[in-house]
Amino acid sequence: MTSNVSEADGTTGAAGALEADRALGYEQARDELIEVVRRLEAGGTTLEESLALWERGEELAKVCRRWLDGARARLDAALAEDEKEDEKGHGKAG
Repeated sequence: MTSNVSEADGTTGAAGALEADRALGYEQARDELIEVVRRLEAGGTTLEESLALWERGEELAKVCRRWLDGARARLDAALAEDEKEDEKGHGKAG
């Protein structure tokens, strides 16, 4: 019974972590990810600690990926808008 309570608490904790991850900025997530990788590479952690670090690293990588995908979409949109403006400008001047 105790393990079920722990699992329930872990699920709640995970949901809270997801919300916190969404609030992380790119640089914060990247810096924490770098620290997670350093700790994993250094070794000296238990299997359970290593798994927890790995899982955290995966979540942080997703946060970074979302930020980068969003930045790419904004750049693509800005470039497309510039191309539209250039096409309109050439049409009037031509």
